[in-house]
Amino acid sequence: MNPMLSATALLLMTLMPAAAVEMALPTGAEILEVNGSITNSNADGKAIFDLNMLDALPQRVTKATTPWYTGEHEFSGVIISDLLDYLGASGENVTFTALNDYASEIPMAELEDMPVILATRVDGEELSVRDKGPLFVIYPFDLDSTLYNEVIFGRSVWQVASVTVH
Repeated sequence: MNPMLSATALLLMTLMPAAAVEMALPTGAEILEVNGSITNSNADGKAIFDLNMLDALPQRVTKATTPWYTGEHEFSGVIISDLLDYLGASGENVTFTALNDYASEIPMAELEDMPVILATRVDGEELSVRDKGPLFVIYPFDLDSTLYNEVIFGRSVWQVASVTVH
């Protein structure tokens, strides 16, 4: 093959957007809806997830003391930046909305810069609605003690039901 043609083809391939991901529909209870500026979806422009679908994405454990629980606990769940990458998300901000309609906006750059998780479990047990579940935004308090502040606490939404990328 002509080297110039190969270089041009390679350049064009790197400039093309990533191919859409074929997303399955949830088979269990739906616990999260993601909408807004995403390219991959499974339900009319939005992505709906059950627990198994979220568990299939890259996970992290954050072992930390937080203002919401007594003592140190292990929070585990999907890394939000990986979830957003999977969905082909683009935008400046991401809004997390709780079951009670409390909402908090987090800059996309912040989510890309640190492993913030959407926790599905605390100490290995699934989070129930009664215990701030089914999903809870947890910052990597174990990596950076300066995150222990009121701004971050306000962004740490519990009982997350939906996410909007804008």
